[in-house]
Amino acid sequence: MEIKKVGVVGCGLMGSGIAEVCARSGYSVVVLEVNQQFLDKGMAAIRSSLDKAVNKGKLAEQDRAAALGRIQGTIKVEDFKDCDLVIEAVIENMDEKKRVFASVDKVCPKHAILASNTSCLSILQMAMATQRPTQVIGMHFFQPVPVMNMVEIVKTITCSEETVNTARDFSLSLGKKVIFAKDTPGFLVNRLGFPFMMNAIRILEEGWATVDEIDQAWILGTNSPMGPFTLMDFAGLDTIYAMACAMYDEFKDRLYAPPPLLKAMVTAGYLGRKSGKGFHDYK
Repeated sequence: MEIKKVGVVGCGLMGSGIAEVCARSGYSVVVLEVNQQFLDKGMAAIRSSLDKAVNKGKLAEQDRAAALGRIQGTIKVEDFKDCDLVIEAVIENMDEKKRVFASVDKVCPKHAILASNTSCLSILQMAMATQRPTQVIGMHFFQPVPVMNMVEIVKTITCSEETVNTARDFSLSLGKKVIFAKDTPGFLVNRLGFPFMMNAIRILEEGWATVDEIDQAWILGTNSPMGPFTLMDFAGLDTIYAMACAMYDEFKDRLYAPPPLLKAMVTAGYLGRKSGKGFHDYK
């Protein structure tokens, strides 16, 4: 199946990035938010990202204008009525994701594929909230979407090969590399990464080293662009906490258990960059 028009549910950190890369790759895009205020904020983030790409010489001014012209913002789910692919990028909450999939399923054409950008939750549970489980798949992008060049494609036991092949070809058309993962919490990348991040918090709790020392040790010792605390702050500590809980609930392995300090920081509203304070202070 050929993808011509893409819908994106959510215009936050991930959704705005997904909408941008789709538009830059020549697709018509409809991006949905719950209200006009959130939509305006998301569209401003897309414009800012495109401006940065122009200023860095990575995007021509005429291509910036063309990409913006391909994006339609909306607060009406009915505007997905002619989309070939819809990618959900809302909060990591299963009840909310099921609600989104059920509502999108009702308005999309019968051929449309529905995808989730979740980083750890069950794709099958979302699929069973629709009348088209063979056409529901995971497409996990990485933040920042315009920069990171990989997509995890997550196939369920109900997903058809045609859906898998279409999702793969679409991801490749965005200039992304594709890896395939099973529909288990955390998929592949986060199954690998979460024990590392949770252990960094435990080291901090036990007083072995400071936040800066741990971040610097990792950066200098592995030649990585950022340390575990900077990475968690960037993703959002509420998101990290929800993902850790989901993986621990599934595997019952202490490696994935969120340490008490992480829960305390989320409770206090120290969510990372988006709140101005996390393990690092951004104010």
